Amino acid sequence: LEITDTLVRSGAVDVLVVDSVAALTPRAEIEGEMGDSLPGLQARLMSQALRKLTASISKSNTMVIFINQIRMKIGVMFGSPETTTGGNALKFYASVRLDIRRIGAVKEREEVIGNQTRVKV
Repeated sequence: LEITDTLVRSGAVDVLVVDSVAALTPRAEIEGEMGDSLPGLQARLMSQALRKLTASISKSNTMVIFINQIRMKIGVMFGSPETTTGGNALKFYASVRLDIRRIGAVKEREEVIGNQTRVKV
């Protein structure tokens, strides 16, 4: 995310895509032991980075797109069991959120040539 901030401040790019938020790994997790429990680490990383990035983005003409994944919450009885990684910071700082889901395949004869999607803004 530091590289993202540097690119935004440079003004060299108009569109920047971070794919994916779920793959962003905090330094403490990389340096820690396998199996270490580090709750909320990615959420703190996103919160801190987005505070800094938001200021840089507002002064530039750059659009930053974050791609995220849906994960399932375990043991949810009421409400949606779906959640996104990285805490609530991305939901708070985002100007526009798009929920893109595959609903079918586009075929030409028997060959799949694309995906039919539903987008919720």
